[in-house]
Amino acid sequence: MPWLPRPHNRALNMTSTHARRLLATQPTRKGWPRHLLYAARGLLSGALMLSGCSTPPAAPGAFTLNIAHINDHHSQLEPFADTELRLGGVPTQVSLGGFARQTAAFKAVEGTPNLLKIHAGDALTGSLYYTLFKGEADAALMNTVCFDAFTPGNHEFDDGDGVLKGFLDHLAKGPCQTAVVSSNVVPAPGTPLMPASRPPYLKPHVIKDVGGVKVGLIGLTIAGKTTNSSRPLDSTAFLNEVNAAQAAIDRLTALGVRHIVAITHQGYGADVEMVKQLTGVDVVIGGDSHTLLGNFSAVGLAAQAGAYPTVVRDKTGQTVCIGQAWEYSKAFGLMSVAFDADGHVTHCAGKASLLIGEPFKQKDVKGQWQTLSGNARDALVAQLAATQPEVAVHTPDAAATALLQTYTARMAAERAKPIGHAPEALCLVRVPGERAHRSGGVAGCEAANTLARGSDIAQAVAEAFLAASKRADFALQNAGGVRVPLQAGQLTMDTAFNLLPFTNVLFELDLTGAEVLQTLEDAVANHLDLALSDGSHPYAAGLRWHLDMRKPRGQRFSQVQVRDRRTGTWAALDPARTYVATTNDFIATGKDGFATLGKAYQAGRYTNTYLLYTQTFVDHVLTQRTLHRPRRDSASHQRVTLPDGQVLP
Repeated sequence: MPWLPRPHNRALNMTSTHARRLLATQPTRKGWPRHLLYAARGLLSGALMLSGCSTPPAAPGAFTLNIAHINDHHSQLEPFADTELRLGGVPTQVSLGGFARQTAAFKAVEGTPNLLKIHAGDALTGSLYYTLFKGEADAALMNTVCFDAFTPGNHEFDDGDGVLKGFLDHLAKGPCQTAVVSSNVVPAPGTPLMPASRPPYLKPHVIKDVGGVKVGLIGLTIAGKTTNSSRPLDSTAFLNEVNAAQAAIDRLTALGVRHIVAITHQGYGADVEMVKQLTGVDVVIGGDSHTLLGNFSAVGLAAQAGAYPTVVRDKTGQTVCIGQAWEYSKAFGLMSVAFDADGHVTHCAGKASLLIGEPFKQKDVKGQWQTLSGNARDALVAQLAATQPEVAVHTPDAAATALLQTYTARMAAERAKPIGHAPEALCLVRVPGERAHRSGGVAGCEAANTLARGSDIAQAVAEAFLAASKRADFALQNAGGVRVPLQAGQLTMDTAFNLLPFTNVLFELDLTGAEVLQTLEDAVANHLDLALSDGSHPYAAGLRWHLDMRKPRGQRFSQVQVRDRRTGTWAALDPARTYVATTNDFIATGKDGFATLGKAYQAGRYTNTYLLYTQTFVDHVLTQRTLHRPRRDSASHQRVTLPDGQVLP
């Protein structure tokens, strides 16, 4: 048996044990059992071959590893202007994050010895930069940092393996050569991520020379969420995260690697629980849950989710350090991990910092926000450096800023590009029967406000949402969330962004049928009973109803039906059944009177898809090519009775 570098690692024959476990436990799935079987057999035979290895060199001495990291930037490349924090005890507006500020933060620590730079996934999806450039802009900005390793998240698969390949091709341009590592994703041979003409895009592990010491990196991509909510190829296998992690650790241990970092995209809670089941991992740098670790109460952010770093004991009682750095290019993580001469973690330290910068604004005696300058500005910056380690002031990197501006300039031309055609107008209405004529001047919409179907365009947007979700039974859209009618004729990117100008993303919520009915009642009561915004009025795809506005709240909706996505047949809403609804994050979190949705959100019964809602509409139109009014039998409003008793045609 070969030499084992540290006592707490499993014996080498456990590598073969994990190969056998993979063979025994991985599910059979059309398109990939054969290549999975071959992979596991290869692991088994490789382990047996390693049992005859010669004696490795003597163990190295104590070692300190430093890791700078981010996760979940989601194509959010620009800073968030006028973000309010408490700085020096005073409410202050700042510029928060932005990828050029991330680049500056990474460059500021480049002189740190034994440094690894890591991105823990979900670089893509969430802004116009992704919609228009499909990862090219993200890759270009990531290459201003030169990450040592990147692990794909679930959203890297939102547009399939082919688009992910394109992003990785862009990432590979230039001198950085960022390693792309995922130990539990196995593409099928001959598919975009495992072409016959070159090595696979995804490596099960990599070994980095860090200050003369071998450090092994493994990667994990959340399996269930990716297969259920994104669009990987059916032939791309996602192995059990814990089993795949241990198998990768055992392979690295067998190669004499004593220091192992797991780059995970599965969520903070899953990281903590996984570590307790593993042996041999030292550090976990994670993503997916958008967790801000550390205490940020002084700056006015939410209660602490966990310590940075979080220290957990593995299956044998050894120390493992966990870090994560929030979201959207807002935070930067820096961790220091000390090892003893036997390769055990003795200590870990560090912090996640909010990246902020000018302009700094505070309220004057009249309550107006004013930009700080001169001595007042300098005093604040000095105070932050001395007393508030939760924030780090950085000027955005000039080269990264200039690079981003090239993509910003290209947006103007991109927005003029055609995406499809509307053979007839799609009219804008908020409440069926309303007096306002919101589609004035649009041919074909002259009487739209007098018809039961109401807003063609709100329902068309809901249809796009439903098409974007793999899980949803139906989609909801509030009437005020769409801003303009569409005239018959050519549709462009600019059309889409005038129609849906906000930065909303899509949520999926688990709701009982009774809660669905209550949600519809909430939406109408918001304007009919509470005299608040009529923008709350509901429209849907895959859901239809009769609405009687003469009746009291709780009795207005009847004959509510849900369309089966597979068969197209309609069936009565079952109050006891759980349905999946997809909608924009604004109403999903309870805004605009959607209180029942807000309760489901607060209870944690939701999934953030991070799909920009405008992007989903664009993708839908590009797929359909022609955007029609919803069919009569698909209209969400099948019958509408006004408060005065009039039944709309």
